[in-house]
Amino acid sequence: MRSKTTSWLMTVALIVSLQGITNTVEAQQVDKVRSAEPWPPVATFSILGYDPETGEVGGAVQSRVFSVGNGVLWAEAGVGVVATQAIVDVSYGPQALALLRQGLSAAEVLAQVLADDPDPRPENWTKEGRQFSVMTADGDVATHTGPQASDWAGQEIGTYVSAQGNILAGPDVVPEMVRAFQETEGHLSLRLLAALEAGQVAGGDRRGMQSAAMLIVKEDGGVWLNNDVVLRLQVDDHEEPIMELRRLVEIADRQRRRFRQR
Repeated sequence: MRSKTTSWLMTVALIVSLQGITNTVEAQQVDKVRSAEPWPPVATFSILGYDPETGEVGGAVQSRVFSVGNGVLWAEAGVGVVATQAIVDVSYGPQALALLRQGLSAAEVLAQVLADDPDPRPENWTKEGRQFSVMTADGDVATHTGPQASDWAGQEIGTYVSAQGNILAGPDVVPEMVRAFQETEGHLSLRLLAALEAGQVAGGDRRGMQSAAMLIVKEDGGVWLNNDVVLRLQVDDHEEPIMELRRLVEIADRQRRRFRQR
């Protein structure tokens, strides 16, 4: 009896072991398929701007992806601001800031980052689809839209401002953003916000809205000691992310006014 029981248990163990091996192989095959699939592009529209009166530089962004601020906007006080999107390589942000610290112009940074891109996934995540914009701490700006960025894609540069986007409703989005930025008065945050609102009115991301973010920096421009961050806001998931971003920007604006009165 013990011999039969032992044999039966060994058979069950063998079946369980084989099932485990089969599941592991299947999981590995699924992982291989997933790794070969294209990643979702960061289809979005963004704005970079500089205020010569305050010395603040920053950017804002909106997209139909979750938590768009997590990777698109990069900024450092006294250095500049970067937006990297579309067939995005997030390393473009820190790379560009490092080159700006060396004193390169926005156009030189743009060219160097593109030249250094090894294009590791040309079959489904090509560097030819990257879009990014670089602005120095004094408002010099250059922007690039790769020929394979999803249509409609493009950019527009104005005075101390650049707007760029991909998978947009049409070519009116980015010029409307630049117009709104240049025509709006007040703090840089309000001008960046007005640009996002104008871009959305012009059609925005043709897939809709989900998240938005804003980042503004200036040396010692924050509200606390040794703080270069004037404003860092993220709306990660919202039916009306730009409207929610406005609510937060207006709270910050009221707080800024109170501090000035002290």
